[in-house]
Amino acid sequence: MLDLSPQLNDNLWPAKAFAGEVVPFGATAFREGHDAIGVTLYLTAPDGTTTQHPMRLTVPGTDRYETLVRLDAQGSYTYRVRGYGDDFATWVHTALIKIPAGIDVDLTFLIGSTLFAAAGKDLTRPIVQRRLFAAAAKTLANKRLPLETRLAVVTDPAITAAAASHPLASVDSFSAERTVRVERTRAGVGSWYEFFPRSEGAVPLGDGRWQSGTFRTAAARLPAVAAMGFDVLYLPPIHPIGRAFRKGPNNTLDAGENDPGSPWAIGSAAGGHDAIHPDLGTIDDFRFFLDAANTAGLEVAIDLALQASPDHPWVKEHPEWFTTLPDGTIAYAENPPKKYQDIYPINFDNDPAGIRAEVLRLVRYWIGVGVKIFRVDNPHTKPLDFWEWLIGTINRESPDVVFLAEAFTRPALLQGLAKVGFQQSYTYFTWRNTKEELEEFFDGLAHDTADFLRPNLFVNTPDILSEYLQFGGPAAFKIRAALAATAAPTWGVYAGFELYESVARPGAEENIDNEKYEYRPRDYAKAEALGRSLSPFLAQLGRIRAAHPALRQLRNLDIHSSDDDSILVYSKYLAGEFTDDGRTDALIVVANVDPHSVRETVVHLDVTRFGLTPGSTFEVEDLITGAVWTWSADNFVRLDAFTEPVHILHVRNAHGQQHASNQLGSAL
Repeated sequence: MLDLSPQLNDNLWPAKAFAGEVVPFGATAFREGHDAIGVTLYLTAPDGTTTQHPMRLTVPGTDRYETLVRLDAQGSYTYRVRGYGDDFATWVHTALIKIPAGIDVDLTFLIGSTLFAAAGKDLTRPIVQRRLFAAAAKTLANKRLPLETRLAVVTDPAITAAAASHPLASVDSFSAERTVRVERTRAGVGSWYEFFPRSEGAVPLGDGRWQSGTFRTAAARLPAVAAMGFDVLYLPPIHPIGRAFRKGPNNTLDAGENDPGSPWAIGSAAGGHDAIHPDLGTIDDFRFFLDAANTAGLEVAIDLALQASPDHPWVKEHPEWFTTLPDGTIAYAENPPKKYQDIYPINFDNDPAGIRAEVLRLVRYWIGVGVKIFRVDNPHTKPLDFWEWLIGTINRESPDVVFLAEAFTRPALLQGLAKVGFQQSYTYFTWRNTKEELEEFFDGLAHDTADFLRPNLFVNTPDILSEYLQFGGPAAFKIRAALAATAAPTWGVYAGFELYESVARPGAEENIDNEKYEYRPRDYAKAEALGRSLSPFLAQLGRIRAAHPALRQLRNLDIHSSDDDSILVYSKYLAGEFTDDGRTDALIVVANVDPHSVRETVVHLDVTRFGLTPGSTFEVEDLITGAVWTWSADNFVRLDAFTEPVHILHVRNAHGQQHASNQLGSAL
C-alpha cells in the first residue's frame, strides 16, 4: 500500500479531524497480474475498539481506494490498510466470462467449489456463513444439476454479501500504522463574532472624555449576537494598556489624555497578561461575562498576544525577553511600512525556558478562569517549536482548549502552524474575490489541506477592510457573508460588518476611525429599524447552518461550472448514513461574485457529486427566498447583486431517481 491518507509528513504529526467529521481514508493498492484485490481499512478508536471498513476503487485504472468514516469520539484514532487477493471476486469475474461462453466450464465450477468448501470450514466465520458456503460448494460440484442452477450461485446475493463482509482472501499485507487526532467539534465548527467590550456601552462625556464600556454593559449585547446565529464571541485583549507611545485615533503618534490606546499594547502599572483592564471591571466581572455568554449559548475566546507595551511589568522584570538595539533602546514591532511603536515583540531566543514557563502559566491561568478558546495574535512571528510545545502541553492537560492562529503569512508558514497544533487558522479568504480565485481557494481548503488545516473564514477584522467591501456596497457584504457561512464550517464577522461599515483610512486597508484606537459604540437597533442592517440576513444564515449538517463539514465541497465568469457554483453533500437523523443533506450555492451587476447564465452540475444519478431531475428550494424550482444538470439562473446575489439551494425531491448515498464518488 502506498500514499495513505490522511497523514502528515509520514506521520510526523497526526492528521486532524473534529468530532462528527466525515473523513475520507485512502490508499493506493495493487498487485502483479490480473487477479482482483480487496482493500480494507482497519480503524482503532480511542477506546481500543477496531472496526473494518471496505474501501472502494475510486476511478478504474487509478489503483486508488477510498472509504468514508464519520469520527465521533474525541481522542487519537489509529488506522492501517489491508490489501489482499480477493479470490471470490477473481473467480466470479472468470466464471461470468467462461461459463456462458462454454469455456472450461467444469474446471471453473470445480475451482469455485473448492474455494467455497474452504470457506465453509473456516471457523472464523459465523455458522450461517459456513453453512451457506458449504451448500454452495456442493451445488457447484454437482454436475447433474442444470447449468443455470449452478451458474446462479455466482451471483447469489447472500453469497456476495457474505464474501463482502468476510472476504475470501489470500496473500494479504498491511500498511504501516497512521494516526488521526480527533478534537472537539468546536475545533472545527463555529460561527465567530468579534467585538471590543470597551465600546459596548461606552458613553461620551464631552471634552473628549469617555466612560468606557465594561464587561457588565457588554453582556447586554450577547443575546443579540447569539440571535444572529453566532456561537463564539471573540474579545481583543482585555488587559491593561500601556501609556508610553500610545497610539491616537487613526494610528497617530500623538494620543490625547483621553484616548484609550490599542488593546494589543498590553501592560501597564495595573498589570500584564494576567490582569483585567480596570476600565472593563474586575476578574469577577469577567466571570460574570463568561456566565452571561454561556447562558446565551456563546463560548468566549480571548486574545493571546505575546508582546508587551513599554510599560509592561516584563520590561523591568525581564529585559532579556526583548531585543536591545546597538543604541541601547528596545526594538519595537514593525512590519514595514507598518510600525507599532507602542509594542515590544518578545525575543524567543533569549531565555526560552523562562518565556515558556511564563506563557504556560498565563494560559493555564485563563483556562482556570473558564476560557477554552484562544485567538493567537501573529503566531508566525514566534518559533514553531514553541507553539508545538505549548499547544501539545495544554491539550494533553485540557483537550477541549482550541487555538486559532492569526496566520496572515506565507503559505508554508501558515500551514506549518496548523501542522504543529493550531486547531484553526485565519486564511487568505478576504483577498480571494473573483470566481477563479474562489474556485481554487475553496477547492484547496476542502481537498488539499483539510487533513491538517481548518480555515476560519473571517469576512473582516479590525485590521482588514478589503477593497471588495470598500467599494462593493451592501451587495458585497451579503455575498461575502453567504460564501463564508457556506463554504467552510467555521467563519467569522467583526462588529460593524452588519452595518456595512466600508470607509477606509486613506492609504490603509482598515476602517477609518478604527476601533483599535478609540471607542466605537454602535446603534444596532436603530440601523435595523431603518432597514440598514445585515443582521436579519446573518440570522438567516445562522438558521440555515443549524438546519443543514452538510454545511458543518469541510471536506465535502465540490466545484461546479457556469457560463459566466462571475457566477460561482459549488455544492455540499452529506449522505444520510453520516447524519444523526439518517436524512441525506445536499445544498448547491450559486453566487454572483460581482457586486455591481445583474448576471444571467447557465450553470452546469455534476449531480453525482451531491448523491444523484446522471439524468436526474430534482426540486431545489432557495433557502434565502423560499422559491422552489425543478432543476437538472443544466439550469438557467439570474442573480441580481442589488437584491439577491446568492442562491443557497436545498436539493429536495429527486424525480424518479434515488440518492446514491452509498457511492463514494458522490459523497466527498
